[in-house]
Amino acid sequence: MLIGLLIPGSVAAERIKDLASIQGVRNNQLIGYGLVVGLDGTGDMTQQTPFTVQSILSMLGQLGLNLPPGINMQLRNVAAVMVTATLPAFAKPGQQIDVTVSSMGNAKSLRGGTLLMTPLKGIDNQVYAIAQGSLVIGGAGAGAAGSSIQINHLGAGRISAGAIVERAVPTTLGQGEYIHLELRDADFTTARRIVETINYRFSVGTAQAIDGRLVQIRAPLDNDQRVAFLSQIESLDITPSQGAAKVIINARTGSVVMNQAVTLETSAVAHGNLSVIITTQPIISQPGPFAERGETVVAAQSQVEIRSDEGNLMLLPGSAKLADVVNALNSIGATPQDLLAILQALKAAGSLRAELEII
Repeated sequence: MLIGLLIPGSVAAERIKDLASIQGVRNNQLIGYGLVVGLDGTGDMTQQTPFTVQSILSMLGQLGLNLPPGINMQLRNVAAVMVTATLPAFAKPGQQIDVTVSSMGNAKSLRGGTLLMTPLKGIDNQVYAIAQGSLVIGGAGAGAAGSSIQINHLGAGRISAGAIVERAVPTTLGQGEYIHLELRDADFTTARRIVETINYRFSVGTAQAIDGRLVQIRAPLDNDQRVAFLSQIESLDITPSQGAAKVIINARTGSVVMNQAVTLETSAVAHGNLSVIITTQPIISQPGPFAERGETVVAAQSQVEIRSDEGNLMLLPGSAKLADVVNALNSIGATPQDLLAILQALKAAGSLRAELEII
């Protein structure tokens, strides 16, 4: 079992462009339906995919070729596909973007195929790009003669620069007196620090926080000046606040990732042949008998004990960190299911003071 722990240290300064995006500057999803031809007998079985036959007849009709009704088409070199793409912000007509082509029928493979001209539409049902080109199937390889080797999934492929933008999506960047920054992760402290940094760099009142995610900024009205102004803002360094404690566990592999040193409160959990006992005891520190001054200090010290049928494992006294508990469970052979059950029990008991996400 592989258990990986990722615990970053102190939070470093980051650029505003890494923490927030400008409202209105965003990507847009495109989708289209098309046909891939030129397959080596690995296309759709047309008798089981009637939409492929219908698409072929419609395409041939647009090209001036009308087939007699009732014809039984047995085409194995054609596959019906869905084509998807992401239209970046400020994309202009004539630019090229990548597309992903995915089989929607029962084609065995799209390797070696060519996508025919396919219109790509947005949510408003308007055509924003046209896709066409030869597919590239990632990870496909050939084995030795006579051997059977599993090849990566062949039902999807990509066409680099396979679509030409035909229509630009209007943005609101150059409209109005204000622009808005949207934090990728809502946080009131980070929003306040962004406002303070911008106001210190320019002038008081330039920026103000609307809430924990949105920051309103007064920007120049001239487009050229506004672009230069946004360039300066994006380059400002901010020290974001430390995020809420979060633990992510992969239930299949047992991998554990936490975003900071998560500690555990007093609790006891029993799971099968494993038990985890977390105790806290006071440590009293008094000044020496001849000390002129000083005071008695009472501090809490945690201790974690993990027991199993194969033996006991006692951790050194100190703060009860989840990283230590996970490593100890791993060293005595706990399975991913054991680890998941114990972490869920600690969370339910209130000992694990962090958000637990299972993927």
